[in-house]
Amino acid sequence: MTPHYTAIFLSACVTFFVVIDPPGCAPIFAGLTRGGSASHRRAMALRSVAVASGILVTFALVGGDLLRILGISLDAFRTAGGIMLFLIALEMVFEKRTQRREERAEEITREAEAQHRHIEEEDISVFPMAIPMIAGPGSIATAMLLTSRAKGFVETVVVLGAMASVLLLMLAALLAAGPMMRVLGPKIEAMITRVLGVILAALAAQFVIDGLRASFA
Repeated sequence: MTPHYTAIFLSACVTFFVVIDPPGCAPIFAGLTRGGSASHRRAMALRSVAVASGILVTFALVGGDLLRILGISLDAFRTAGGIMLFLIALEMVFEKRTQRREERAEEITREAEAQHRHIEEEDISVFPMAIPMIAGPGSIATAMLLTSRAKGFVETVVVLGAMASVLLLMLAALLAAGPMMRVLGPKIEAMITRVLGVILAALAAQFVIDGLRASFA
């Protein structure tokens, strides 16, 4: 891989990693599957990542055509996507995103308990894990944004490869969610989330700058 493609791959990896946030999804997954068998947790992890992957790949490949149908320019989408990612970054820095995810997980748990169902029997793979925790508005916008910036088939493949790499990391994080959370602990997890939020804020600002520069040029 040439230095140019390597730079694209690394940049896309960092962006997808921060937005999809495997370390942040792992404890939520561990809470939702608490008490379930190992086979159930494994099935939920595989299905969650598979469904999210299908959604993200679909938007990455047809997102540009959808924008053209709606009459939205790529530069306008870059600017809007950058602003959206910046808002996500602010939520990560101030831990609002983690709080919202935990509240959603608690709501799912309460609903199951109210209906006298066991949590381990719940299929949480599509909702809330695949949508919106993995393939949420931020990650969908990121997939469309990065593929729209890609020039040619090879760069598009590189971006998709970066997305696939992060989704594999997500799968590994979900499979190892329980032991990983015991090792990391809430304080280290919060620190990692905030550092990733700062990085995402800088990337988002660059997207906005690129979009505005191209528009006014």
